[in-house]
Amino acid sequence: MDFLRPASWEEALAAKAEHPTAVPIAGGTDVMVEINFDHRRPEYLMDLTRIGDLYEWEVGQDTVRLGASVPYAKIMEHLRPELPGLALASHTVASPQIRNRGGVGGNLGTASPAGDAHPALLAAGAEVEVESVRGSRRIPVDDFYTGVKRNALAPDELIRAVHVKKADGPQQYSKVGTRNAMVIAVCAFGLALHPETRTVRTGIGSAAPTPIRATAAEDFLNAALEEGGFWDNGKIVTPSVAKQFADLCAAACNPIDDVRGTASYRRHAVGVMARRTLTWTWESYRGAHRTTEGAA
Repeated sequence: MDFLRPASWEEALAAKAEHPTAVPIAGGTDVMVEINFDHRRPEYLMDLTRIGDLYEWEVGQDTVRLGASVPYAKIMEHLRPELPGLALASHTVASPQIRNRGGVGGNLGTASPAGDAHPALLAAGAEVEVESVRGSRRIPVDDFYTGVKRNALAPDELIRAVHVKKADGPQQYSKVGTRNAMVIAVCAFGLALHPETRTVRTGIGSAAPTPIRATAAEDFLNAALEEGGFWDNGKIVTPSVAKQFADLCAAACNPIDDVRGTASYRRHAVGVMARRTLTWTWESYRGAHRTTEGAA
């Protein structure tokens, strides 16, 4: 196994073009585990830790550009107002040591369905910025996951950043594990309200071959909120609407039985998390709605 250590982004792209099978490593929280257990033995390992641009973020007027290697701890500390769902997801990642090393780029690169960042990125409608010597492009996160631990990257491409719209409404994230810390998700659920477009987006992790959205549940809830005038009147979402939304989220799953949980438990848990996160986010929205009305 040869070790490549580019000093700049341009060097990294050139090395990836010359060695398309090279496996990038930054935090190493996924790749090194596989190597240590001899589950993976790449011909080339490319260390990206010398490329400072990957550890930087930029808060724009409407979006946040998050470098691929920005640690979860930094997201929690600096970007909670702009990216509340991703900050909550970051808080559930492993341990402080892992949160200080791992970043969103690694989650996207390995594309594990159990990656903690995926549900939050799906709910927020993120885009993945990838680049090669041929040029750069942005891939909507909905199109990024192509199979079990597979993604839409071409062999010569590297993940440079993630673009996430700044939250225009409440966001929530929930995760079920066998304990509170240092645990791989049995399943996870992300929910984001987007009052500007009057839409709701979801993200589900570890309950299908890839991270997914519950699009049928979103369509149902979007219609129910619009027809009931909930966005304007700020009323409580009725229990029947919440239950139907939860049932549709559970139905969107295609889980497996494994050592962490059964398929039926995962479906049940996703339904429970969907109902709870809807309750939490809508209560936050109602609170902000009442505050705005009072100010007017």
